[in-house]
Amino acid sequence: MIGPGWFDRADALRRMEADGVDVLVVGGGITGAGCALDAASRGLRVGLVERDDFASGTSSKSSKLVHGGLRYLQQGEVRLVYEALHERQRLLRNAPHLVSVLPFLIPMFTGKGGVLNPKLSRALGSAMWMYDLTGGLRIGRRHQRISVDETLAHVPTLDRDRLAPSYLYYDAQADDARLTLTIARTAAIDHGAAVANGTALVGLDKDASGRVVAARLAADGREFAVACDAVVNAGGVWSDGVRALDEGHDPDSIRPAKGVHITVPWRLVQNDIAAVIPVPGDKRSVFVVPWGDLTYIGTTDTDYDGPVDDPPCTAEDIAYLLKAINGATTAEITEADVVGTWAGLRPLVKSATSGRTADLSRRHKVAPSASGVVTITGGKLTTYREMAADTIDAVVDLLPGDQPRRVRRTRTQKLRLRGADGFEALLDGADERTSHLAHRYGGEARTVLALIEGDPSLGEPLVEGLPYLRAEAVYAARHEMARSVDDVLSRRTRARLLARDASGDAAPDVGALIAPELGLDADAVAAQVDAYRGLLDRERAGNAAPSDAAAPA
Repeated sequence: MIGPGWFDRADALRRMEADGVDVLVVGGGITGAGCALDAASRGLRVGLVERDDFASGTSSKSSKLVHGGLRYLQQGEVRLVYEALHERQRLLRNAPHLVSVLPFLIPMFTGKGGVLNPKLSRALGSAMWMYDLTGGLRIGRRHQRISVDETLAHVPTLDRDRLAPSYLYYDAQADDARLTLTIARTAAIDHGAAVANGTALVGLDKDASGRVVAARLAADGREFAVACDAVVNAGGVWSDGVRALDEGHDPDSIRPAKGVHITVPWRLVQNDIAAVIPVPGDKRSVFVVPWGDLTYIGTTDTDYDGPVDDPPCTAEDIAYLLKAINGATTAEITEADVVGTWAGLRPLVKSATSGRTADLSRRHKVAPSASGVVTITGGKLTTYREMAADTIDAVVDLLPGDQPRRVRRTRTQKLRLRGADGFEALLDGADERTSHLAHRYGGEARTVLALIEGDPSLGEPLVEGLPYLRAEAVYAARHEMARSVDDVLSRRTRARLLARDASGDAAPDVGALIAPELGLDADAVAAQVDAYRGLLDRERAGNAAPSDAAAPA
C-alpha cells in the first residue's frame, strides 16, 4: 500500500514511469475516476491517465442529476432503480458539499392537446409509490400530490388553463465535472494514486503468454512505458479504441446516444425546483432544472454516428427542447434566448432488441480479457461507485501472487470525498461568497478564501453574470490540474455551459490569471484564448446546423 500523495501532474508521470503500477486506469471520466479511487483505497498502486481533461467527455455533459431514474421503472429496470437510489444516498452522505436534495415537479395537463392525459394519473401515482418504496424514501421524504395553485407556486409560467393537480417527488443533483474531479483528487491526495490528464494510451506491451506487462503512454511530446499488471478501460464512447489496441480489431460494442441540453435565463421559466416536462407528440420527457440565474432544459436521446470528440448541438436538437418547454408553459422561449448549450454521448452497450436509444438499458457491463484488460461500459453517473467496485473486483481476479487475497473487497461505501470534512462547519454563519465556495470545494474552500485574503482583487467575478470568482481560476491551475483556459471555463467552472458569450469575453482575463501558475508566456496565453473562442464559434455554428440524426429516439 502506498501513502497519501499530491495532485501534481509532473510528479504523477514521473512516478508511473519510474515505479510502475498494479493497475492503470485509462479514462478520466466519472467511471475512470471511480475505478482509480476504488483500487487505490484497497491499497493497490494505481495510475490514472486521461487523454484530454478530467470529465472532458460525457462526464461533464450530463443532466447533472443524482437520481434513480423514475422512467426506468416503466422499462422494468427495478433493480437498476433500487441500486441507483442506494448510491444516491451514499453520495449524499459521502459528498454533502457536492450532492444536494432537489425537489422535482411532474405537472399534469388536461384536454385533448394536453401534454399528459390525466387518465394516466393513477398509473403515475402507482409508479411514484414504487419509486418511494424502491429507495426514494431513504432521502427522508415521499412524493406528494399537490394542487394547481401549489404547482404554479413552483413554476408560475405553466399554463394554468390546462393544469391539473400534479406530483412532487425528490431526487438529488450535482455538478458532474466537479464530482469527477473531486473523486480523482481523493484517489491521488488521500490514497496515493498517480493521476495525470493530457496523457494518452498509445499501445500495450505483452509477454509471451499474451498478458499485458506495460502500457505505452504519450504526454508532452514523448512516449514512455509504464509497467502494469492490469489495465482498466474506462474510455466511455472511446472504449472500443482501447479494446482495439488489446484485441487487434474494433469490437464495435458501443452505441453512442447523444444527449443535448440548452440553457436559458431563469426569468423565462421562473422554476424554483426542477420539473419533468413531457414532450408533445413523443414518448419522452425532459428535465427543466434551475441553476442560479439560469435554467437548463434537457435531454434529448438520439442515435449518433458522427465524430465522438465533439458532438454538435444542432438546430433540430434546440427546436426539440424548445417544443417541450413551450408546450408546457406560456413563456414562448425562442432560440435567441438560448445562452448556452452542451451535447454529450452516452456509452450505451449495443443491443439488438430496440430501435430507440431511449429504450436501451443503462445497466453497466464489465468485460475482462485474457490479456488483463478489463473494460467497463454502460451505466450512469449515479451508479459510478458500484460500477467501479464491480470493475476492480474483476481486476483483482487477474492480479498475480497474493494480491487478490489482500484487496478482495471494495472500501468506498462509506469513503467520504475530499471537502466533505469541514463542510458543515464552514457553512455555519457563512456569507454568500463563503456559501458559494463551500458548495463547490467543501472544507477546502478555506484555501480559496485565503487566496482572496492575500489579494482582494481575486474576490471579483471571473465571468460577468456568474458567481465564480477570479480566485477560482488561480486555484484551478495551482491545485486542480487545470492546464488551459478551456479547462477553467468549461469544467473547473461551468461558465461555458451557463453563459457562452460572457465566458468568451472573460477568456483573456482567465489566461492572465493562470499564466503565472503554468509558466505561460503571452503568446501561449493568446493561443489558448483563441482556441477557446474557436470552440465557442464551432458551438454556435453547430447550433445553426441541420440535425445529425433522423429524430429524437
